[in-house]
Amino acid sequence: MPLPAPSARNPWIALLCGAVIVTIAMGLRQGFGLLLRPVELEIGVGREAFGLAIAVQNLVLGLAQPFVGALADRHGAGRVAAAGGLLYALGLVLASVSTGALGLDLSLGFLVGLAMTGVTFVVVLGAVGRFVPAEKRGMAFGIVTAGGSVGQFLLVPATQMAVDAVGWRGALLVGAALVALTVFLAIGISGKPQDAAPASAGAGRPGGESLGAALRLAARHPGYWLLNVGFFVCGFHVAFIATHLPAFLADQAIDPSVGARALALIGLFNILGSYVFGLSADRLRKKYVLAGVYFGRAVVIVAFLAVPFTPLSATLFACAMGFLWLGTVPLTSGLVGQIFGVRYLSTLFGIVFMSHQIGAFFGAWGAGLVFARTGSYDAAWTISIALALIAGLANLPIRDARIGALPAAGAAA
Repeated sequence: MPLPAPSARNPWIALLCGAVIVTIAMGLRQGFGLLLRPVELEIGVGREAFGLAIAVQNLVLGLAQPFVGALADRHGAGRVAAAGGLLYALGLVLASVSTGALGLDLSLGFLVGLAMTGVTFVVVLGAVGRFVPAEKRGMAFGIVTAGGSVGQFLLVPATQMAVDAVGWRGALLVGAALVALTVFLAIGISGKPQDAAPASAGAGRPGGESLGAALRLAARHPGYWLLNVGFFVCGFHVAFIATHLPAFLADQAIDPSVGARALALIGLFNILGSYVFGLSADRLRKKYVLAGVYFGRAVVIVAFLAVPFTPLSATLFACAMGFLWLGTVPLTSGLVGQIFGVRYLSTLFGIVFMSHQIGAFFGAWGAGLVFARTGSYDAAWTISIALALIAGLANLPIRDARIGALPAAGAAA
Protein backbone atom coordinates (compact mmCIF):
# COMPACT_ATOMS: atom_id res chain seq x y z
CA MET A 1 0.00 0.00 0.00
CA PRO A 2 1.60 3.32 -1.02
CA LEU A 3 2.29 5.96 1.61
CA PRO A 4 0.04 9.03 1.62
CA ALA A 5 1.48 12.17 0.10
CA PRO A 6 3.08 14.50 2.67
CA SER A 7 0.37 17.11 2.11
CA ALA A 8 -2.28 14.53 3.07
CA ARG A 9 -0.46 13.11 6.09
CA ASN A 10 -1.12 14.22 9.66
CA PRO A 11 1.67 16.67 10.62
CA TRP A 12 1.85 15.06 14.04
CA ILE A 13 3.12 11.83 12.47
CA ALA A 14 6.06 13.66 10.92
CA LEU A 15 6.62 15.57 14.16
CA LEU A 16 6.59 12.43 16.32
CA CYS A 17 8.81 10.37 14.02
CA GLY A 18 11.21 13.27 13.55
CA ALA A 19 11.46 13.86 17.29
CA VAL A 20 12.16 10.18 18.04
CA ILE A 21 14.83 10.01 15.32
CA VAL A 22 16.59 13.00 16.88
CA THR A 23 16.07 11.53 20.36
CA ILE A 24 18.00 8.39 19.45
CA ALA A 25 20.68 10.01 17.29
CA MET A 26 21.48 12.90 19.62
CA GLY A 27 21.02 10.88 22.81
CA LEU A 28 23.68 8.38 21.80
CA ARG A 29 25.99 11.10 20.59
CA GLN A 30 25.85 13.07 23.83
CA GLY A 31 27.03 10.00 25.73
CA PHE A 32 30.29 9.57 23.82
CA GLY A 33 32.13 11.65 26.43
CA LEU A 34 31.49 8.85 28.94
CA LEU A 35 33.72 6.59 26.85
CA LEU A 36 36.76 8.85 27.18
CA ARG A 37 38.14 7.44 30.44
CA PRO A 38 37.44 3.74 29.69
CA VAL A 39 39.02 4.09 26.24
CA GLU A 40 41.99 5.93 27.72
CA LEU A 41 42.55 3.20 30.31
CA GLU A 42 42.05 0.18 28.02
CA ILE A 43 43.76 1.07 24.76
CA GLY A 44 45.84 4.07 25.78
CA VAL A 45 44.10 6.65 23.61
CA GLY A 46 44.58 9.94 25.47
CA ARG A 47 42.22 12.87 25.81
CA GLU A 48 43.70 14.82 22.92
CA ALA A 49 43.40 11.79 20.60
CA PHE A 50 39.90 10.89 21.76
CA GLY A 51 38.88 14.53 21.50
CA LEU A 52 40.23 14.53 17.93
CA ALA A 53 37.95 11.60 17.02
CA ILE A 54 34.93 13.49 18.36
CA ALA A 55 36.19 16.63 16.63
CA VAL A 56 36.44 14.77 13.31
CA GLN A 57 32.88 13.57 13.85
CA ASN A 58 31.68 17.12 14.39
CA LEU A 59 33.65 18.49 11.46
CA VAL A 60 32.39 15.84 9.02
CA LEU A 61 28.86 16.38 10.31
CA GLY A 62 29.22 20.07 9.57
CA LEU A 63 30.98 19.93 6.21
CA ALA A 64 28.56 17.36 4.81
CA GLN A 65 25.40 19.07 6.06
CA PRO A 66 24.81 21.44 3.11
CA PHE A 67 25.17 18.60 0.62
CA VAL A 68 23.03 16.17 2.60
CA GLY A 69 20.49 18.94 3.18
CA ALA A 70 20.36 19.50 -0.58
CA LEU A 71 19.79 15.76 -1.10
CA ALA A 72 16.89 15.90 1.36
CA ASP A 73 15.47 18.96 -0.41
CA ARG A 74 15.67 17.12 -3.73
CA HIS A 75 14.86 13.50 -2.91
CA GLY A 76 13.05 13.65 0.42
CA ALA A 77 14.12 13.44 4.06
CA GLY A 78 12.92 9.86 4.55
CA ARG A 79 15.47 8.27 2.24
CA VAL A 80 18.30 10.37 3.63
CA ALA A 81 17.36 9.58 7.24
CA ALA A 82 17.16 5.83 6.54
CA ALA A 83 20.61 5.84 4.96
CA GLY A 84 21.96 7.86 7.87
CA GLY A 85 20.58 5.37 10.40
CA LEU A 86 22.23 2.42 8.68
CA LEU A 87 25.59 4.19 8.42
CA TYR A 88 25.38 5.31 12.06
CA ALA A 89 24.91 1.70 13.20
CA LEU A 90 27.85 0.57 11.05
CA GLY A 91 30.09 3.28 12.50
CA LEU A 92 29.31 2.24 16.08
CA VAL A 93 29.95 -1.43 15.31
CA LEU A 94 33.34 -0.60 13.78
CA ALA A 95 34.19 1.68 16.71
CA SER A 96 33.51 -1.22 19.10
CA VAL A 97 36.39 -3.21 17.57
CA SER A 98 38.86 -0.32 17.35
CA THR A 99 42.27 -0.82 18.92
CA GLY A 100 43.78 2.62 18.50
CA ALA A 101 43.26 6.27 17.68
CA LEU A 102 43.11 5.76 13.91
CA GLY A 103 40.28 3.24 14.20
CA LEU A 104 38.30 5.65 16.37
CA ASP A 105 38.96 8.51 13.95
CA LEU A 106 37.58 6.51 11.03
CA SER A 107 34.60 4.91 12.81
CA LEU A 108 33.42 7.09 15.69
CA GLY A 109 34.81 10.11 13.88
CA PHE A 110 34.28 9.98 10.12
CA LEU A 111 31.53 7.37 9.67
CA VAL A 112 29.36 8.43 12.59
CA GLY A 113 29.81 12.09 11.67
CA LEU A 114 28.71 11.44 8.10
CA ALA A 115 25.79 9.29 9.28
CA MET A 116 24.50 11.91 11.67
CA THR A 117 23.94 14.37 8.84
CA GLY A 118 20.88 12.33 7.88
CA VAL A 119 19.34 11.80 11.33
CA THR A 120 19.80 15.13 13.12
CA PHE A 121 18.44 18.64 12.98
CA VAL A 122 19.06 19.80 9.42
CA VAL A 123 17.24 17.00 7.62
CA VAL A 124 14.58 16.42 10.28
CA LEU A 125 13.73 20.09 10.89
CA GLY A 126 13.67 20.70 7.15
CA ALA A 127 11.09 17.91 6.77
CA VAL A 128 8.96 18.92 9.74
CA GLY A 129 9.03 22.58 8.67
CA ARG A 130 7.21 21.68 5.46
CA PHE A 131 4.43 19.80 7.22
CA VAL A 132 3.67 22.40 9.90
CA PRO A 133 1.94 25.77 9.34
CA ALA A 134 4.25 28.78 9.63
CA GLU A 135 2.51 30.10 12.76
CA LYS A 136 3.28 26.85 14.61
CA ARG A 137 6.69 26.16 13.14
CA GLY A 138 8.67 27.51 16.09
CA MET A 139 6.81 25.26 18.52
CA ALA A 140 7.32 22.26 16.23
CA PHE A 141 11.05 22.98 15.93
CA GLY A 142 11.22 23.27 19.71
CA ILE A 143 9.57 19.87 20.16
CA VAL A 144 11.96 18.18 17.74
CA THR A 145 14.92 19.90 19.39
CA ALA A 146 13.65 18.77 22.78
CA GLY A 147 13.75 15.25 21.39
CA GLY A 148 17.53 15.49 21.37
CA SER A 149 17.42 16.44 25.01
CA VAL A 150 15.04 13.62 25.92
CA GLY A 151 17.58 11.31 24.33
CA GLN A 152 20.39 12.88 26.32
CA PHE A 153 18.43 12.53 29.57
CA LEU A 154 17.51 8.89 28.91
CA LEU A 155 20.44 7.53 26.92
CA VAL A 156 23.39 9.12 28.72
CA PRO A 157 22.62 7.28 32.00
CA ALA A 158 21.80 4.19 29.95
CA THR A 159 25.18 4.46 28.25
CA GLN A 160 26.91 4.68 31.63
CA MET A 161 24.98 1.61 32.79
CA ALA A 162 25.97 -0.26 29.63
CA VAL A 163 29.63 0.71 30.07
CA ASP A 164 29.52 -0.55 33.67
CA ALA A 165 27.78 -3.79 32.64
CA VAL A 166 29.40 -4.79 29.34
CA GLY A 167 32.26 -2.34 28.87
CA TRP A 168 32.61 0.49 26.38
CA ARG A 169 32.75 -1.89 23.41
CA GLY A 170 29.51 -3.60 24.39
CA ALA A 171 27.88 -0.21 25.00
CA LEU A 172 28.66 0.77 21.40
CA LEU A 173 27.05 -2.42 20.10
CA VAL A 174 23.90 -1.74 22.13
CA GLY A 175 23.85 1.77 20.65
CA ALA A 176 24.18 0.36 17.14
CA ALA A 177 21.11 -1.83 17.64
CA LEU A 178 19.13 1.12 18.95
CA VAL A 179 20.06 3.55 16.18
CA ALA A 180 19.02 1.00 13.55
CA LEU A 181 15.42 1.75 14.57
CA THR A 182 15.68 5.13 12.84
CA VAL A 183 15.51 3.33 9.49
CA PHE A 184 11.86 2.47 10.19
CA LEU A 185 11.04 5.83 11.77
CA ALA A 186 12.25 7.55 8.58
CA ILE A 187 9.01 6.46 6.91
CA GLY A 188 7.18 9.11 8.95
CA ILE A 189 9.15 11.99 7.40
CA SER A 190 9.25 10.58 3.87
CA GLY A 191 8.09 12.45 0.80
CA LYS A 192 9.60 14.97 -1.58
CA PRO A 193 9.67 18.62 -0.44
CA GLN A 194 7.67 19.98 -3.37
CA ASP A 195 4.75 17.79 -2.30
CA ALA A 196 4.46 19.50 1.08
CA ALA A 197 2.43 22.42 -0.20
CA PRO A 198 0.74 23.62 3.03
CA ALA A 199 3.97 24.46 4.78
CA SER A 200 5.36 26.12 1.68
CA ALA A 201 2.64 28.70 1.53
CA GLY A 202 4.02 32.14 1.00
CA ALA A 203 7.35 30.85 -0.23
CA GLY A 204 6.64 30.98 -3.93
CA ARG A 205 5.43 28.26 -6.29
CA PRO A 206 6.20 24.86 -4.66
CA GLY A 207 9.23 23.29 -6.20
CA GLY A 208 9.73 26.19 -8.62
CA GLU A 209 12.34 28.29 -6.87
CA SER A 210 15.98 28.10 -7.87
CA LEU A 211 18.45 26.69 -5.34
CA GLY A 212 21.21 28.79 -6.88
CA ALA A 213 19.14 31.92 -6.40
CA ALA A 214 18.48 30.98 -2.77
CA LEU A 215 22.18 30.48 -2.11
CA ARG A 216 23.13 33.77 -3.78
CA LEU A 217 20.47 35.62 -1.84
CA ALA A 218 21.67 34.14 1.45
CA ALA A 219 25.30 34.97 0.61
CA ARG A 220 24.34 38.64 0.12
CA HIS A 221 22.36 38.82 3.37
CA PRO A 222 24.55 40.06 6.29
CA GLY A 223 22.24 38.49 8.84
CA TYR A 224 22.87 35.05 7.37
CA TRP A 225 26.58 35.38 8.09
CA LEU A 226 25.90 36.65 11.59
CA LEU A 227 23.79 33.55 12.22
CA ASN A 228 26.81 31.52 11.13
CA VAL A 229 28.97 33.34 13.67
CA GLY A 230 26.54 32.67 16.49
CA PHE A 231 26.05 29.01 15.62
CA PHE A 232 29.85 28.50 15.48
CA VAL A 233 29.94 29.52 19.12
CA CYS A 234 27.04 27.24 20.01
CA GLY A 235 28.90 24.29 18.50
CA PHE A 236 32.06 25.14 20.44
CA HIS A 237 30.16 25.19 23.74
CA VAL A 238 28.17 22.02 23.16
CA ALA A 239 31.12 19.90 22.00
CA PHE A 240 33.49 21.18 24.67
CA ILE A 241 31.09 20.53 27.53
CA ALA A 242 29.65 17.24 26.26
CA THR A 243 33.09 15.78 25.55
CA HIS A 244 35.15 17.11 28.45
CA LEU A 245 32.84 17.95 31.37
CA PRO A 246 32.87 14.40 32.86
CA ALA A 247 36.68 14.29 32.73
CA PHE A 248 36.92 17.87 34.07
CA LEU A 249 34.77 16.96 37.06
CA ALA A 250 36.78 13.78 37.65
CA ASP A 251 39.92 15.95 37.75
CA GLN A 252 38.31 17.84 40.63
CA ALA A 253 38.05 14.55 42.59
CA ILE A 254 34.30 14.33 41.90
CA ASP A 255 32.84 10.86 41.40
CA PRO A 256 32.42 9.85 37.71
CA SER A 257 28.71 9.25 38.30
CA VAL A 258 28.32 13.00 38.83
CA GLY A 259 29.64 13.64 35.33
CA ALA A 260 27.13 11.23 33.84
CA ARG A 261 24.37 12.80 35.90
CA ALA A 262 25.44 16.28 34.79
CA LEU A 263 25.12 15.33 31.11
CA ALA A 264 21.75 13.74 31.79
CA LEU A 265 20.54 16.87 33.61
CA ILE A 266 21.67 19.03 30.71
CA GLY A 267 19.38 16.95 28.54
CA LEU A 268 16.51 17.05 31.04
CA PHE A 269 16.54 20.81 31.46
CA ASN A 270 16.95 21.40 27.76
CA ILE A 271 13.63 19.64 27.21
CA LEU A 272 12.09 22.62 28.98
CA GLY A 273 14.48 25.09 27.39
CA SER A 274 13.92 23.89 23.84
CA TYR A 275 10.15 24.03 24.27
CA VAL A 276 10.23 27.48 25.87
CA PHE A 277 12.53 28.92 23.21
CA GLY A 278 10.51 27.21 20.50
CA LEU A 279 7.38 28.95 21.77
CA SER A 280 9.26 32.23 22.05
CA ALA A 281 10.22 31.89 18.38
CA ASP A 282 6.51 32.19 17.51
CA ARG A 283 5.86 35.13 19.85
CA LEU A 284 9.01 37.27 20.19
CA ARG A 285 11.77 38.65 17.99
CA LYS A 286 13.95 35.60 17.52
CA LYS A 287 17.19 37.49 17.25
CA TYR A 288 16.78 39.12 20.66
CA VAL A 289 15.94 35.84 22.35
CA LEU A 290 18.89 34.22 20.62
CA ALA A 291 21.24 36.94 21.84
CA GLY A 292 19.86 36.44 25.34
CA VAL A 293 20.67 32.72 25.20
CA TYR A 294 24.33 33.41 24.42
CA PHE A 295 24.66 36.12 27.06
CA GLY A 296 23.05 33.73 29.52
CA ARG A 297 25.64 31.08 28.76
CA ALA A 298 28.44 33.53 29.59
CA VAL A 299 26.85 34.29 32.94
CA VAL A 300 26.34 30.61 33.78
CA ILE A 301 29.95 29.66 32.98
CA VAL A 302 31.34 32.58 35.00
CA ALA A 303 29.18 31.58 37.98
CA PHE A 304 30.30 27.95 37.71
CA LEU A 305 33.99 28.89 37.74
CA ALA A 306 33.56 31.39 40.57
CA VAL A 307 32.45 28.85 43.19
CA PRO A 308 34.14 25.70 44.56
CA PHE A 309 33.71 22.61 42.40
CA THR A 310 31.35 20.26 44.20
CA PRO A 311 28.66 17.78 43.16
CA LEU A 312 26.09 20.48 43.97
CA SER A 313 27.77 23.18 41.86
CA ALA A 314 28.15 20.71 38.98
CA THR A 315 24.46 19.85 39.25
CA LEU A 316 23.37 23.49 39.27
CA PHE A 317 25.65 24.27 36.34
CA ALA A 318 24.19 21.37 34.36
CA CYS A 319 20.63 22.50 35.06
CA ALA A 320 21.30 26.11 34.04
CA MET A 321 23.38 25.25 31.00
CA GLY A 322 20.85 22.60 30.03
CA PHE A 323 18.08 25.18 29.85
CA LEU A 324 20.22 27.14 27.36
CA TRP A 325 21.76 24.09 25.66
CA LEU A 326 19.94 23.69 22.33
CA GLY A 327 17.52 26.59 22.58
CA THR A 328 19.59 28.10 19.79
CA VAL A 329 18.37 25.46 17.30
CA PRO A 330 14.66 26.37 16.97
CA LEU A 331 15.59 30.06 17.06
CA THR A 332 18.35 29.85 14.46
CA SER A 333 16.51 27.50 12.11
CA GLY A 334 13.37 29.59 12.66
CA LEU A 335 15.22 32.72 11.61
CA VAL A 336 16.50 31.04 8.46
CA GLY A 337 12.97 29.93 7.59
CA GLN A 338 11.52 33.32 8.47
CA ILE A 339 13.96 35.23 6.28
CA PHE A 340 14.31 32.87 3.32
CA GLY A 341 11.25 30.60 3.44
CA VAL A 342 11.17 26.82 3.87
CA ARG A 343 11.64 25.52 0.31
CA TYR A 344 15.41 25.22 0.76
CA LEU A 345 15.45 25.26 4.56
CA SER A 346 17.49 22.04 4.82
CA THR A 347 20.17 23.45 2.51
CA LEU A 348 20.36 26.95 3.99
CA PHE A 349 20.18 25.78 7.59
CA GLY A 350 22.67 23.05 6.66
CA ILE A 351 25.23 25.71 5.80
CA VAL A 352 24.62 27.46 9.13
CA PHE A 353 24.86 24.10 10.87
CA MET A 354 28.22 23.57 9.16
CA SER A 355 29.48 26.60 11.09
CA HIS A 356 28.09 25.02 14.26
CA GLN A 357 30.08 21.86 13.62
CA ILE A 358 33.28 23.71 12.77
CA GLY A 359 32.92 25.34 16.16
CA ALA A 360 32.27 21.89 17.64
CA PHE A 361 35.51 20.63 16.09
CA PHE A 362 37.48 23.26 17.96
CA GLY A 363 35.46 22.74 21.13
CA ALA A 364 36.10 18.98 21.27
CA TRP A 365 39.66 18.84 19.96
CA GLY A 366 40.87 22.26 21.02
CA ALA A 367 39.92 21.72 24.66
CA GLY A 368 41.73 18.39 24.64
CA LEU A 369 44.76 20.06 23.09
CA VAL A 370 44.68 22.80 25.73
CA PHE A 371 44.56 20.17 28.47
CA ALA A 372 47.42 18.19 26.92
CA ARG A 373 49.59 21.32 26.72
CA THR A 374 48.72 22.99 30.03
CA GLY A 375 47.31 20.27 32.26
CA SER A 376 44.03 22.15 32.79
CA TYR A 377 40.91 23.39 31.03
CA ASP A 378 41.23 26.99 32.28
CA ALA A 379 41.96 28.51 28.86
CA ALA A 380 39.09 26.57 27.28
CA TRP A 381 36.62 27.94 29.81
CA THR A 382 37.91 31.50 29.28
CA ILE A 383 37.53 31.18 25.51
CA SER A 384 33.99 29.85 26.01
CA ILE A 385 33.01 32.97 27.95
CA ALA A 386 34.50 35.34 25.37
CA LEU A 387 32.82 33.51 22.49
CA ALA A 388 29.45 33.64 24.24
CA LEU A 389 29.67 37.42 24.47
CA ILE A 390 30.69 37.69 20.81
CA ALA A 391 27.76 35.51 19.72
CA GLY A 392 25.28 37.52 21.75
CA LEU A 393 26.44 40.76 20.15
CA ALA A 394 26.48 39.23 16.65
CA ASN A 395 22.77 38.39 16.72
CA LEU A 396 21.50 41.84 17.70
CA PRO A 397 21.86 43.63 14.31
CA ILE A 398 20.35 40.85 12.15
CA ARG A 399 17.70 42.09 9.68
CA ASP A 400 14.99 39.48 10.17
CA ALA A 401 12.30 40.68 7.75
CA ARG A 402 11.03 38.16 5.15
CA ILE A 403 12.71 38.69 1.80
CA GLY A 404 10.79 38.59 -1.47
CA ALA A 405 9.97 35.41 -3.38
CA LEU A 406 12.91 33.67 -5.01
CA PRO A 407 13.24 33.55 -8.80
CA ALA A 408 11.80 30.46 -10.40
CA ALA A 409 14.13 27.71 -11.50
CA GLY A 410 15.52 28.59 -14.91
CA ALA A 411 14.75 32.29 -14.52
CA ALA A 412 17.45 34.90 -14.41
CA ALA A 413 18.78 35.48 -10.94
